[in-house]
Amino acid sequence: MKTKYKIRSKVWLYPGMSGWHFVGLPKKESGQIKKIFGVKTKGWGSIPVSVMLGKSKWNTSIFPDKRSGTYLLPLKAKVRKDERVFANDIITIVITINA
Repeated sequence: MKTKYKIRSKVWLYPGMSGWHFVGLPKKESGQIKKIFGVKTKGWGSIPVSVMLGKSKWNTSIFPDKRSGTYLLPLKAKVRKDERVFANDIITIVITINA
């Protein structure tokens, strides 16, 4: 079963030296994803996804955030560079769940 979600969210930088940038999925969509795909998780509760941002498309996983109860999407440095995305930008992504 593949399900698509179009999401608009703010990019944030993980506090620390790693430099990872993330997008938090909204509570509504996170709740739907957990309900439908939560039993099909992999390591650390991750769920495999395909992502489109602008002209970039890649495969990765979303991860549950225990603090917010939502899922987090890591943004690859190459994608951020290619799409000119920076911390605090509001972006629109399309996520396809591949579970």
